[in-house]
Amino acid sequence: MTKDNIFKFFPDPVYRYKVSNYNQHNKDLLNYIYDIQNKDKSGLQLSNINGWHSKPFNLKEKNSPPNNFFLGIKDYIYDVFNKYGWSFNPEKIKCEAMWAVINKKGNFNVEHIHANCHLSAAYYVKVPKKSGNFKIFNPNIISRNRFPLQTKPTELNILSASLEVNEGDLLIFPSYLPHAVGKNESDEDRIVVSFNLNIQS
Repeated sequence: MTKDNIFKFFPDPVYRYKVSNYNQHNKDLLNYIYDIQNKDKSGLQLSNINGWHSKPFNLKEKNSPPNNFFLGIKDYIYDVFNKYGWSFNPEKIKCEAMWAVINKKGNFNVEHIHANCHLSAAYYVKVPKKSGNFKIFNPNIISRNRFPLQTKPTELNILSASLEVNEGDLLIFPSYLPHAVGKNESDEDRIVVSFNLNIQS
């Protein structure tokens, strides 16, 4: 049988970067996040199941850990926009919101998307072993509901995937991509900072 030509259109990429100077960013963010948690014990209940979800950070506060972090990762953001082939003015890229999630033992995040944004991101501040992988799901709802039985998993038929992450990892992905966080099976906190990005017209 001759080799088939396969055209793989409409990919759903997840970009991973190791942030430079992440140790310092993580130290500063840890103190900042725990301080916020101490002042707001209840937090928000969104995709988090029993975990703590902060209210959005104040990114207008100059020299704050979140602001310094965001300034430090702009090259990674520009790289993703360039890889997409999108026209953009760096001054027009807006961080719509940034927040933190702390998952203790047994906590997890259910499948969800981030609506009305171009890109979303997750940055890993503290990741103990067995604290929950980043999970993504096939956004093609028809495929998820109507695939025949599989003889083996391939990149053409998988319905979900799981990424093991480490401290200092930055994941950037399309906001429409359904994702979740596995259960924290460790005895330590798992801490992530997430944010959404848009290009302003």
